Amino acid sequence: MWNRTQMAARVAQDIPEGWFVNLGIGIPTTVADHVPAEREVILHSENGILGMGPAPAKDAVNAWLVNAGKQPVTLRPGGSFFHHADSFGMIRGGHIDLCVLGAFEVAEGGDIANWATSENDSAPAVGGAMDLAAGAKRVWVTMEHTTKDGAPKLVERCSYPLTATGAVQRVYTNLAVVEVVPGRGFVVKEIAPGLSLADVQAKTGARLHTDG
Repeated sequence: MWNRTQMAARVAQDIPEGWFVNLGIGIPTTVADHVPAEREVILHSENGILGMGPAPAKDAVNAWLVNAGKQPVTLRPGGSFFHHADSFGMIRGGHIDLCVLGAFEVAEGGDIANWATSENDSAPAVGGAMDLAAGAKRVWVTMEHTTKDGAPKLVERCSYPLTATGAVQRVYTNLAVVEVVPGRGFVVKEIAPGLSLADVQAKTGARLHTDG
C-alpha cells in the first residue's frame, strides 16, 4: 500500500503546469510539499493566499503565514495575500482549476461526504468545502481506502451528509487511483504495487471497472 506521503506525491505528479489549485485540510495539504519547484502550479488557500509553497522548516515558521487549516506555510515568489471574500470570489467564480479534498466517503456517481459523520453530538461545520466542491472546475479526493474499522469509503451511495453531488472526478487512496466516470462509476487507473484488482475490490463498497 502507499503511505500518506506517497499518496500526496502521486496527486502532485498529476497536476498539470499552470493550474490554480486549492488544497483541503489533511492529506491534501501535504501535496504542496511534492509539487516540483520548477513546475508552475499556483496553490490557493481560501483564507486569502495565492502562491503557497511547501511547509516551512521548523526554524523558519512565520506564525502569521498559515493556510485555512491554521498550518504554517511558505510563499512562493510572486505570491499574494487578500481578503477571504476575494478568495471565495475566486472559488465561486469558477477560477480554481482543481480542488484536492479529503473525504469520509465518495459515491460511484461522484457524490462526496467530507464534513460530518453524525457519530457524536458535536456541531461540525462544512466550511469552504461546499463552495470548493461546487465552484472548482475539478475535484480530486485523496483519502484512505477504508475506515480504521475496515469499512469501505468508496461506496454506491454515501451514508453521511453530503458536501456536494456529482462533484468528484478522481480519487487517490492508499490502494489505488480511481476515476469517477459518468455512466460507469469507479474505473481503476492504477493499483498500488503488490496488490491485485481483487484485493482492491474486496475493500470497496461499489463495483470497480477497468479500461480493459
